[in-house]
Amino acid sequence: MVKKVGDRRYWEQWAQNVGEIATRLVERITYLIEEKTEHRKAFEKFLKGLQSNINSSISDKEAVEMLAQHMITKPVFEALFEGYSFVSNNAVSMAMEHMMALLEEGALEKDTKVLNKFYESVRMRAAGIDNAEGKQRIIIELYDKFFKTAFPKMVEQLGIVYTPVVVVDFILHSVNDVLQKEFGQTISDEDVHVLDPFTGTGTFITRLIHSGLIKKEDLPRKYERELHANEIVLLAYYIADVNIENAYHDVMGNEGDYIPFDGICLTDTFQLGETKDSVIFSEMFPQNSERLEIQKKGPIRVIVGNPPYSIGQKSANDNAQNQSYEKLDARIAETYAKESTAGLSKSLYDAYIKAFRWSTDRLADDEGGIITFVSNGAWLDGNSTDGFRTTIEKEFDAIYVFNLRGNQRTSGELSRKEGGKIFGSGSRTPIAITLLVKKPKTKKDKAIIYYHDIGDYLSQKEKLDIIAKFKTVSNPEMGWKVIKPNEHGDWINQRSDVFETLNPIEPKKKFDLKTHSFFTTYAVGSNTNRDTWSYNFSLKKIEENMIRMIEFYNEQRKDYNEAIRFKEIDVKDFLSKDSSKISWTRSLRNSIVKNNEYAFDKDQIVVSSYRPFTKLNLYFAREFVEAIGLNPMFFPSKKHENIVICFSPSQNDGMAILITNKVANLHFNGDSQCFPLYYFEERKKQTPGLFDQEGESEYVKRDGISDFILERAQKQYGKSVTKEDIFYYAYGILHSPDYRKTFANNLKKMLPRLPLIDSPKDFWKFSKAGRALADLHINYESVEPYEGVEVTGAENKHYTVNKMKFPKKDEKHTILYNGNIAIKNIPEKAYQYVVNGKSAIEWIMERYQVKTDKKSGITNDPNDWSKEHNNPSYILDLLLSIISVSVQTVDIVDGLPKLEFD
Repeated sequence: MVKKVGDRRYWEQWAQNVGEIATRLVERITYLIEEKTEHRKAFEKFLKGLQSNINSSISDKEAVEMLAQHMITKPVFEALFEGYSFVSNNAVSMAMEHMMALLEEGALEKDTKVLNKFYESVRMRAAGIDNAEGKQRIIIELYDKFFKTAFPKMVEQLGIVYTPVVVVDFILHSVNDVLQKEFGQTISDEDVHVLDPFTGTGTFITRLIHSGLIKKEDLPRKYERELHANEIVLLAYYIADVNIENAYHDVMGNEGDYIPFDGICLTDTFQLGETKDSVIFSEMFPQNSERLEIQKKGPIRVIVGNPPYSIGQKSANDNAQNQSYEKLDARIAETYAKESTAGLSKSLYDAYIKAFRWSTDRLADDEGGIITFVSNGAWLDGNSTDGFRTTIEKEFDAIYVFNLRGNQRTSGELSRKEGGKIFGSGSRTPIAITLLVKKPKTKKDKAIIYYHDIGDYLSQKEKLDIIAKFKTVSNPEMGWKVIKPNEHGDWINQRSDVFETLNPIEPKKKFDLKTHSFFTTYAVGSNTNRDTWSYNFSLKKIEENMIRMIEFYNEQRKDYNEAIRFKEIDVKDFLSKDSSKISWTRSLRNSIVKNNEYAFDKDQIVVSSYRPFTKLNLYFAREFVEAIGLNPMFFPSKKHENIVICFSPSQNDGMAILITNKVANLHFNGDSQCFPLYYFEERKKQTPGLFDQEGESEYVKRDGISDFILERAQKQYGKSVTKEDIFYYAYGILHSPDYRKTFANNLKKMLPRLPLIDSPKDFWKFSKAGRALADLHINYESVEPYEGVEVTGAENKHYTVNKMKFPKKDEKHTILYNGNIAIKNIPEKAYQYVVNGKSAIEWIMERYQVKTDKKSGITNDPNDWSKEHNNPSYILDLLLSIISVSVQTVDIVDGLPKLEFD
C-alpha cells in the first residue's frame, strides 16, 4: 500500500530552505561568540583545534559554518543508519557536540519543523533497505541533490563530484593486479597500507571492503590499522565514516561489538606535507589528532581516489578561492613547472595536479608503491602540462592511462566524438584513469607508458559498460598501446617537427625591431574580470552600472581606510560580498588599500569586439580592467584606427582565427592573442601648440610586421610587397585547410609558425584572399543578405528578439527569430564557417539574446543596441548579413591555393 506520494525533488527544495537555515545559524553562533566572553574562549579553543587538524588558515567564519553544518546534518546520519549512534562514536562529531553544548540551546527551535520533515524524508527512503548497495544509492542522492544545493560555495571551491562505482571497482582491481605483478603482494597482505586522501563519501574504501579483494580473515586487521581516508568537508566526512563502518559490519556479519573506523581523519591532505613535525595535538579533537599522527608516520603503499577538480573561484566576491600551500607549490615549481616549456603554468597548480605531486612525495622512496586516480584528463594533451608529463615519466617506472574522454568544453562534431561525461553533470572536463607504478630501490629510467583510448561517440552508459567489462588494467582485451613521447613532451596528438622550420608569428621579445618573427609584438585580449558590469549592449545601462559600482567602491574605500585607523583589518574580510553592488578583483582590492579614489569618465566607453561578430560597449578605464595588457597601444583613443588578427588554440577546430578593428575581449575567439597591423607609442608633446593642453600626448604609429619578414618577402616576391600585404597574407594562410590540417596538433598547443611559400603567384593569391576575408569579417554589418534566403513575418516590423532558435535541433535551414519572424532556406554551406567550434550563425543566435546575470541582477539586452542606434531591424539585418558572410568565407577558403609541406 502507498504510504506517501512525492518525488525526489523534495531534497533539492529542502536544500534551499536548509541553506537559509544554515545562514541564520551562522549569524546566531557568530553573535554568541562575539558577545559572550565564555563562548569566545571556548570557540578559540575549538578554532585552534580545527587549525591544527585541518588547515592553519581556517578562519572564524569557516569554523562557524562547520558548526552550523554539523547541527543540521548530524540527524541525517541518525536517520540513515538507525541503531548506530553516530554522535557517540565519531571522533569529530563528539568534539563538535562538546562545542555546541557550550553554546546556548534553542538556536534551531524556529527551524525544527522544516528540518524534521527533511529528516523524516531521509528516514523513509532508508526504511527497509538492509543492503549496502541500496544505502549507497541513497547516499549518492543525498550528496548530489542535497549537499550541492544547500552548500554550493563548498562544492565550487573543492570541485566535488561523486565517482561512479564501476570506475572505483576498476581502479581497485587494477591496483590489486599491478601489486601482484610488480611487488608480489595483494591488497589483503599485511603492511600494504591503502590511503584515499580525498575520500568524499568514502566510496573507494567502502567498495574495497565489499570487493572481496581483502580476505575476511584479514579484514579486521586491515580495517583497524591499514586503511586510511582523509576528508576536508565536514558533511562528506560524516557520510564517509558512517558508510565505511556500515560496509565493514555488513561484511563481518555484525560479529561482536560495534567497531568505529579509526582510519578516517578530518583534515586537509595537502596541509599534511607542509611541516616536518607531527600534527599539533589538539585537546578539542584528541582522537583526530592521534589518527593524523599515526597516518603521517605510517608506510603508504597504495594511494587511490578522485582528487578535487577546482582551480579556484569564479568571482572574487565568492570568497571561494583555493588554498595555497607553500611547500607543495614549491615542489610543483621545482618539478612540473621547471620541466615545462609553456609560458603559462597556472594549470599546474590545479588541485588535481597538486594531488599527483603530494601523493608522489608521500610514497616512500625505498618502498615504492602505486598511485591511481580518476581525474581531470586535460593534463594528457595540454600544452601547459608538458612539464607534468615529462616529470612523471622520469619519476615512475610504469604508467597506465585509460582515457575516458568526455570533454564537453568542446562543441559540434568534436563534442559528439568526445561522448558522454563520466561524472554526468559533475564535470565538463575530459576524464582519465591514471595508474602510476614506482618500484622500490630501482634505477629510474623513463617509464613505460601504456595508453588506451575508450573510443569515439560513446554515451556515458556505454563508457561505464566498457569499464565494467574490462574490470582491470590487466585484462588483455584492453590492447594497451605503448606511447613514446616526442621531444616536446607530447604523448598523444604529437605535433609535427616540420612546424619548427617555419617562421614564428610572435617575437621572443616584444618590440624587438630586429626580430625574425612575422610580428614585432602581440597582446592577449582585454580581461576585465567583471564583464557583466563593464560590458553591455546599452550605452545608457553601462553608464548606470559603472556609476553605481564606482560610487559603492568609493564608499567601501572610505569605510575601510577609516576602520584601519583603529585596528588592522584584512581587506578581504572587510569588503562587501554583495554581487549586486560591485565585482571585486585583486587590483580593485589593492586600490582600496592604497586609498585610490575613482570617478566615472564617459569618454572611457568604447565599442569593443566581445565575441565573434558581436559588438558591445566597454568601459575601458584602466583601473576597472583587471588585465588591460598592451591593448591601449593598439587602440590608444577612439580616433586611432587599427586592425588586429586574433588567434587562439582551440580544442574544437585546432585553431580559432578572426580579425577585428576594435578592442578584443580576452575570450573574443577563445583565449585570444592579438597581432596588430600597427601599434602606437605615446610620448608627451615637446612643444605644445596654441590649442594643446599642457602635457597632452601624441602618438607615433609603428608597424606590427617586422622589417626582417618584409625584406624576406620583397626578396622572394618583388619590391612592390608592403607590410600590409604580408599582414593579409598571414590572415589568408591561417585560413588554409591544408595548413590547418597538417599542423592541427601544433596549433592546439602553441602559436602559429608561418611559411613564406615559394611561389610569388600563390603569395599574392593568399594576400588578396586574406584582404577579402578581412573586409568581410570587419565590415560584416554592411554585407548584403544572401540571395535565396527567405524572411517571413517581418511585415509588421516586430523586430524585438528574446532568443532565436531552430525549429528542431537538426533543422538548421530555418531560424525562428521571434514569435513573428522566421528566416528560411539557409544554405547548409553557411554552417561550414566555424570560429572556435561554433558556426558564425550560431554565435549570433547565442549572443543576441536577453540575459540577466543572477548575481548582479544586471540585464544585457541586445535590443538596446538597436534602439540606441535608431535601427530597429539591426539584429535581423545582422543575422542575414552573417549568413552571407559565412557562405562567402567558405567560397574564398575553398579557392585558396593548395599547400604541401615536406
